Amino acid sequence: METFMILLPSMQDVQKFVNNISKINSDCDLICKRYIVDAKSLLGILSLDMSSPLELRIYSYDEDMKELIKEFLVE
Repeated sequence: METFMILLPSMQDVQKFVNNISKINSDCDLICKRYIVDAKSLLGILSLDMSSPLELRIYSYDEDMKELIKEFLVE
């Protein structure tokens, strides 16, 4: 399992994130405080507070996957 902090400040970012993360053949979750949603679910993500960074968990991580999420990472 690998964890990353990401930021999704706009609706366009959320849509692009869901399109990219759906290409990953692994379970992925987004965590915001005490809420956990499927990272591949647009409606699930929209139910979160996106004003602060979210924790992304990818359960079967491969280094090639980082290319799909790199633009959303918090540095």
